[in-house]
This record gives sequence, C-alpha cells and structure tokens, in this order.
Amino acid sequence: MDNATNGRGNSRAVIIGGVRTPFLRAFGDFMLMDTIALGAANVQKLLEKFPIDKKEINGVVWGGVILPGQSANIGREITLDSGLPREVEATTVTRACTSGMKAIAMAVEAIERGDADVMIAGGSDSTSNAEVKMPQSFVHKTAPVTMSSKSGPMDYLKLAARMKIRKDLMPQRPSVRERSTKELMGESAEKMAGRNGITREAQDALALQSHQRAAESIRNGRLAQEVCSVVNTKGKVVSADNLVRADTSLEKLAKLKPAFKKGGTLTAGNSSPLTDGSAAVLLMSREKAKALGLAPLAEFRSWSFDAVDPWDQMLMGPAFSIPRALKKAGMTLKDIGVIDIHEAFAAQVLSILKMLGNDKFAQERLGLSKAVGEILPEQINIHGGSIALGHPFGATGARMVITMANELKLSGKESAVMAICGAGGVSVGAIIVAAS
Repeated sequence: MDNATNGRGNSRAVIIGGVRTPFLRAFGDFMLMDTIALGAANVQKLLEKFPIDKKEINGVVWGGVILPGQSANIGREITLDSGLPREVEATTVTRACTSGMKAIAMAVEAIERGDADVMIAGGSDSTSNAEVKMPQSFVHKTAPVTMSSKSGPMDYLKLAARMKIRKDLMPQRPSVRERSTKELMGESAEKMAGRNGITREAQDALALQSHQRAAESIRNGRLAQEVCSVVNTKGKVVSADNLVRADTSLEKLAKLKPAFKKGGTLTAGNSSPLTDGSAAVLLMSREKAKALGLAPLAEFRSWSFDAVDPWDQMLMGPAFSIPRALKKAGMTLKDIGVIDIHEAFAAQVLSILKMLGNDKFAQERLGLSKAVGEILPEQINIHGGSIALGHPFGATGARMVITMANELKLSGKESAVMAICGAGGVSVGAIIVAAS
C-alpha cells in the first residue's frame, strides 16, 4: 500500500488491540440493543481495556449493513453515545459483509496519510432490529396529504378510501435477496456447491470443525481474551457467545433439512446464523504508540478489495482477493502462518479453497501460470469461524482482525491472511504481520 504525502505521510499504522461483544443469536439477549447501542458499549469496553486519554482519539470509522433509517451515520452516533469528545469525527462505511474490514482499512489509510494518529475502527449489526418498512405506495399516497398544511378532514377521508390493504398497508418483510440477481445468498451458495462438486458431507464436516474449534477456544480461555461483557437493557450481564454448539456431531448435522433448495446441500447447520454483535479495534501510528507506551500486536502488509460478477459465483471473491493481497505483499502462501476465511456458508469456503488450488482457474481467471496453492479445510480458522461464532455482518471483519492479531502475538507466527466474501459479489483479502 502506498503512503500519501499529506502532512507527515511517513507513519505506519499499527494494531494495538481490540475487543468485541459476545456474538448472540438474533432476537435473544441483545434484541433491545440496536447497532448503535452495541457499538457504543463495545467502544466503551475497548477504552477500558486500553485506557488512553480520549482526547488522543482523532476519529472513528465504523462499518454496518443494517443501518437505521433515522441514523445512517451510526459511527457518529456511536462516538457520541460512547462518551468520546464531541469533536471526534466519525464516518460510517457499508460494504456488505466486508464493512468492518473496510472501516479498519480506511482508518489505517488516515493514519498513514498523516491525517490522524489514533483511530478506532470496527463494525456492528443488529439483525434483531432490521427495520420493517411500509410499502412505497403508502408513502406516495399519504405524503401529499400529511405534508400539506392545507389538508383537511375530507382530504384524509379521500385518502383512506384510496388505500388498499394488501398493496398499501401491509408492512414489508426485510429482504435479504440480492437486488441484482433476486437470489438469496444461500441460493447462490447452493449453485456454487453444485458447480464445484462440494458435497453435503464435506460441508457438514467443515461446520463440525468450526464448532469444535470455537468450543475448544472458549473452553481454554483463548476467545475470552477478546470478548467483553455487556449489560443489556434489562440489566443482564452478557459475557459469552451463545451460538457455538459444543455438542454437535456429524450425525446431528446430517439430520438437518436443506434450507434454501429442495434436495439441496445447505442447511442451518452448515450456514452462518443471524447474529447480533459488535467488534472494535484500536489503531495508532507507530510513533504515537511508542509515545503512549503501548506495544502493538501487528500491522497491515497489504489488502485487496475486489468484486466479482454476482450472476456467476457471487461468493467466490476471496479466490481473487487472497492472491492479489499476496502479490501486493510480495508473499506466497508458504509465507503465511495463519489463514482465516469468513464462513458465510461451508459450501462457499470449500469452493474458494478448491479454486485456490486449481491451475486452470489461476490461469484463466487470475492470469497466473499456476495455482496459488492448496489449502486444506483443516488448515483454516483455527479458532472456529462464522458458522460457529456467528456473523453480525458489519462486525465480522473486525472480529477476524482482533483474533488474528492476538494469534500472531500469542503463537509467535509472523503473518496471517484473512478473506471475506460479501453480498453483491464484493470481497476482501488482507494480510497482517506481527509487529516488529
């Protein structure tokens, strides 16, 4: 990545650390906390863990997907609600499931341009609080009457007579279908499974691995290092993820019915669940970290934000983003110590791994002479992934950065690659290296 010449322009951004809320099943203990409340609680806990003077913070960049209609710039609202100085500027970024990672990248860029010394970045989402909207026909019919000061009783009576219950008055269910392809993401993943020969058994095996590894990392306290407790609106202290199924098995997973297609291979067990949660990262210039006496965990070596044709294989983006991030970093897969790939669906992950090891794909789609390299399912997501932990859309990228930065510090490994697919065919691949 290039450093711009704006002011200082020669700083390197470093990851000081991060913390996330527990990831909870939607409509559970976080149901009455919207994405702003979750983000504000998260930022407060981040600053408890890293108690720097709040006046040192230059800005907040926050990712989100399910944005409230009245507060689209949730980053600003989180800044105000978390008790940061009111002069701290904030930006909201929305880029589907890569939003949290994009927010962090933007914060890094601000530091490396010389525009900031200390930034908070991350993301949150509350699936429980996806807005239920009235049909646009209701808005179009009522607005001319309700917004006019000249409207009287007769105008309202005429309006009522024009209303049709099914067309104008029935609230619309929140839709997760693609605007372009009209497909559910799971339907797109079903197509990928069929096209790439990914079996139900292989998907269930990856799901089982995700749950077993997440359960073990919870049991041994590894994940507790990055999860903060949150007091919900009812005064309950929530301190642990609740989606991980330590007691699942291949037999249990095999009994689940297809979720997106009759006779299909994707089920609730090998797909990521609807989740509420938040994750936040503290970033600084290397000089500022030294001045404050803080030891950084890692720094970004490269990233590649990309997009693929959503009518083709919508979730295949990481198969492009990982090679491009490696090339930008001047690295190969052999140089990478840890691999973390977002598990939207087991079918999507296994399809990506298959293409990364495919010479024909490398030659025809990446312009390479040979495949990037073989990655076995057991080589990825050593602490579990989104299938087990959950997937609050805007938070997942930040969650992965926190986990991988901690892993480099604790394991002594030198580098990690992360990759995320997203709605609309967007993706990201990013490489971090241990701080020197």
